[in-house]
Amino acid sequence: MTSKSLIHLAQSDRRAPMNVIETAIPGVLIVEPKVFGDARGFFMELYHKDRYAGCAITQCFVQDNLSRSAQGVLRGLHIQNPRPQGKLVTVLRGCVLDVAVDVRAGSPTFGRHLTVELNEENHRQLWVPRGFAHGFFVRSTSADFFYKCDEVYSPANELVLRWNDPRLGIDWGCDSPIVSARDSEGVTLEQLVGRLPPYEPA
Repeated sequence: MTSKSLIHLAQSDRRAPMNVIETAIPGVLIVEPKVFGDARGFFMELYHKDRYAGCAITQCFVQDNLSRSAQGVLRGLHIQNPRPQGKLVTVLRGCVLDVAVDVRAGSPTFGRHLTVELNEENHRQLWVPRGFAHGFFVRSTSADFFYKCDEVYSPANELVLRWNDPRLGIDWGCDSPIVSARDSEGVTLEQLVGRLPPYEPA
């Protein structure tokens, strides 16, 4: 994947630059917050409204979630429609392979996916816009996964895309992950046609 790296320096606080990487799927962003560390430990901002708005993440977040998962657990691939969610995700402890799949009907990148490793050492965040299915696989002994959402969770509107749908071609690094009963009953992308959010060009 070819990525273009953009540096955004906050005008209000020059101590806190952050690196934003544009991915091969427009709109999906990798955010690398500035980490201030010394012998005592470290400090970092997980979110700052004005600085993130300067990086095109302008959404109003309405719900924060934290999950802990054991090694080998795969959660996903989840999407809500209607009431789709945009998610700003990160790992507080451990390591995961994070995956976003473009399922916006009519999108030029429909069906394409992006994978990125998020862990407690690289402190990376992934911005997953509305209209993308999302999931992750735990590579470490356990992982604490934190994410901000711009729409509240709505079980009645949740769709589950099969994690191993052959059409997606996702390399999870594991052929037999631990999945929930709900996720094991996920359907293929083809079976979701007609139930997916529309592509809305910027």
